[in-house]
Amino acid sequence: MKLFNPDAAAEKLLRRFAGGTSRRGMLARLGGALVAAPVFPLLPVSRAGAAKPDRSPEAKTAFARKAQTVDDTKCDYWRYCAIDGALCSCCGGGIHTCPPGAESSPVSWVGTCMNPEDGKAYMIAYRDCCGKPMCTQCMCDNQDRETPLYVPQLNNNIIWCFGTQSMEYHCSTAVMVGPV
Repeated sequence: MKLFNPDAAAEKLLRRFAGGTSRRGMLARLGGALVAAPVFPLLPVSRAGAAKPDRSPEAKTAFARKAQTVDDTKCDYWRYCAIDGALCSCCGGGIHTCPPGAESSPVSWVGTCMNPEDGKAYMIAYRDCCGKPMCTQCMCDNQDRETPLYVPQLNNNIIWCFGTQSMEYHCSTAVMVGPV
């Protein structure tokens, strides 16, 4: 009846383990694991099998449901999903160009906007044009998928005139970076 004695097997296993390890070694391994644990989320992950985003009409945001592709001087133009400020297309510039006399900021915030014509999402870089008095035409404050201020590169509540001759804000552009 004593073919397998669990107490004897556990004792043998623990004695072998205790003979091959030390307290310092265990503490070193535990410390290494605690130091390395925060790095695991930064490791690359294969996203080949990830599901595509849901682009059905029900999944669209309020802005995406009413966005249009014809008039770039209106706040509901599809590229303006996360813009905050005056549209350069109303202030003497274009959708992606500053008006004469204004300088484009070298930094930008980004948004992901849905084009209603093809149903695809595109990354848009919003840049402030600086160096002229503020344009008061076509003021927009779209906050579709706006990110909180603790991620400043995705937030539209900052004047982005860093690195220009003047920190004076004039208007904002919306340059399409590419599909998401």
